[in-house]
Amino acid sequence: MSDHAQKHPFHLVDPSPWPLVAAASAGLFTGGMVMFMHSDRAPADFWLAALGIAGILFVMFRWWSNVISESHIYHNKVVQIGLRYGMSLFIASEVMFFVAFFWAFFHNAFVIFSPGVTEWPPAGVEVLDPWDLPFLNTLILLLSGCTLTWAHHGILEGKKKDLVQGLALTVGLGVIFLFLQAYEYSHAAFGFSDNIYSSTFYMATGFHGFHVFVGTVFLAVCLVRAMKDGFKQDHHFGLEAAAWYWHFVDVVWLFLFFAVYIWGGE
Repeated sequence: MSDHAQKHPFHLVDPSPWPLVAAASAGLFTGGMVMFMHSDRAPADFWLAALGIAGILFVMFRWWSNVISESHIYHNKVVQIGLRYGMSLFIASEVMFFVAFFWAFFHNAFVIFSPGVTEWPPAGVEVLDPWDLPFLNTLILLLSGCTLTWAHHGILEGKKKDLVQGLALTVGLGVIFLFLQAYEYSHAAFGFSDNIYSSTFYMATGFHGFHVFVGTVFLAVCLVRAMKDGFKQDHHFGLEAAAWYWHFVDVVWLFLFFAVYIWGGE
């Protein structure tokens, strides 16, 4: 082995412009949003934030494309262990997000402190029927977990057809969930800022809906990669990470359905 040969199994990434571009784009976005929220000419002053969003999306596409390319060469077993730890910690941090939202919901349900609020939900709030669209969305997410497991078993058994079909069904179910949730929001009898119940309801369920959107995009990318033979039986952590994330989203929805829709709507 020469003096310049790598003597360890870890992947030391090459110099990249994307962290700097990402930081600049994020700065444009946050600065643009501050200007937009304090402007008297909205939406004319949204252009700076829009430029930041475009930059963030561009960096995401190029940076993650580089990671996918690198994975075929550098992501050996040792590197994959680190990636698994990283994904696990990321999901743990996401759990704490939802802990905060559930805390806010239950705190206001058990410790009523808002002026004029003496019951939960507050008087006059026409809550959503949990056995209507929320129950249908619950069935959709549970079914999507089954189709994703089918896809995962497909790659483990070397069955590309099962992998592609399972991922396609999962992505489709995710899109249906989002459409139904948007329909539910558009027909809800209360707005985001009406009272503390509506604020905590939309924050918890809306943040979950955002996670469904992210997970759907994650799985759609995996679907494209699967169609191009981008996964192998012994090398498919990208698919595993997407599956972990999606199952986490499913579990959170079950807590939301029982706590917010059923118990919180009584």
